[in-house]
Amino acid sequence: MNDDSHAPHGAIPAPATPVTPKLPTVDASIFPRGGLDVLSREEVQRLRDASAGGMHELLRRCALAVLTTGSTSDDPRAARELYPDFDIQVHQLDRGLRLDLLNAPAMAFVDGQIIRGVAELLAAVVRDLVYTAIELAPEYESELDTSAGISDAVFRLLRNARVLQPSDPNLVVCWGGHSISRDEYMYTKDVGYQLGLRGLDICTGCGPGAMKGPMKGATIAHAKQRRRHSRYIGITEPGIIAAESPNPIVNHLVIMPDIEKRLEAFVRLGHGIIVFAGGVGTAEEILYLLGILLREENAKLPFPLVLTGPTAAAPYFEQIDAFIRLTLGDAAAARYRIVIGDPAEVARAMADGIDKVRRYRIEQKDSFFFNWSLDIPLAFQQPFVPTHEAMAALDLHHGRKPHELAADLRRAFSGIVAGNVKEEGMRRVEELGPYQIHGDRDMMQALDALLRAFVEQRRMKIAGEYKPCYEIVA
Repeated sequence: MNDDSHAPHGAIPAPATPVTPKLPTVDASIFPRGGLDVLSREEVQRLRDASAGGMHELLRRCALAVLTTGSTSDDPRAARELYPDFDIQVHQLDRGLRLDLLNAPAMAFVDGQIIRGVAELLAAVVRDLVYTAIELAPEYESELDTSAGISDAVFRLLRNARVLQPSDPNLVVCWGGHSISRDEYMYTKDVGYQLGLRGLDICTGCGPGAMKGPMKGATIAHAKQRRRHSRYIGITEPGIIAAESPNPIVNHLVIMPDIEKRLEAFVRLGHGIIVFAGGVGTAEEILYLLGILLREENAKLPFPLVLTGPTAAAPYFEQIDAFIRLTLGDAAAARYRIVIGDPAEVARAMADGIDKVRRYRIEQKDSFFFNWSLDIPLAFQQPFVPTHEAMAALDLHHGRKPHELAADLRRAFSGIVAGNVKEEGMRRVEELGPYQIHGDRDMMQALDALLRAFVEQRRMKIAGEYKPCYEIVA
């Protein structure tokens, strides 16, 4: 444990001035299980080399996020400021590898022993970052120039994470905000409970709020139904996990290399999707899925999609629905159903929808564990880097094909997410000012009204006053 205190850098400490002690820390060595303990010497050496090279800082940030599991902060810099001396080192042993944690958060330990769930999530961090570094290395870049190549990469990443299971379809993806009201959070728990009673497992973005509630509700229902092997899958990416630590219920953590592969993992892995109230990240997810479902190639593909919240959230979904109809048309709205204040009906609708998915995949001879039939164009798969130039160049005008407009609207919301919670995006905004988003006047007015509502309802950030990272230019 380390509880030393430091005066501000460059200042002369005065006896009468109180100083803030560091949070308690622990030094520990752990031996990861579950995949990382069955490695060849060459694989362990590659793991050690990768973690000691250019990706070490990324490994450190993601590991720190896991060790502060349960944190409600959405500031990617907060954990590093609280634990500035934290480090993680990888060491090769004959029987596998050892992770040395230096000045690790004491909250991850009980009586000197790391909490088992935290240790499993930490192993997942190492597994996924290293697999990405090795399997998606520069020599494989040509494979990522095609839609099929990217989908295959997503498949390999999920298979390596051991979340692809050849069982009956039962995985519900739940999207929603990390910053939501207490009533909205309790509603997500109620929905999760109803899903769990029907034997459905949960997949979310792994963070707090609407990503935690469904899992928490499902755990009670699964216990009542005596389900012993429930899956609570959390899918994130490096820029997000540093701002949104995993919630403690996640028992399968997957870190995808970027937001586009994360989104594809959701729709390939899940058998249906429920959307709760949220902010720009949730809007991004909705537009991503609708843009894909609006393609002619996916017109007959069953994909249950339910937007839901408590009665108080009805205006939120009315505004989302109006924005979708204005930008993408009524055909997009026909792909989802809005259910207000009825968790049991949400679960029934999802169970019925997944049954149709099951029958369709049997007819099409498609797998239950990975939705190969879903056609995802390259425009939805290629990583979008939200520079100021790229954000200003987005084509947000009427007259485009709905799925093409949806792709650029998704990018606009993705850029705002980056400016809100991703360190690189926050740094760009601090240096160059807010992003500027241009488009048709009615579309920009609707977008501005939607974003203002998110701000007023405190859906942008959990803590502190929100300073917009964007400007809407009609």
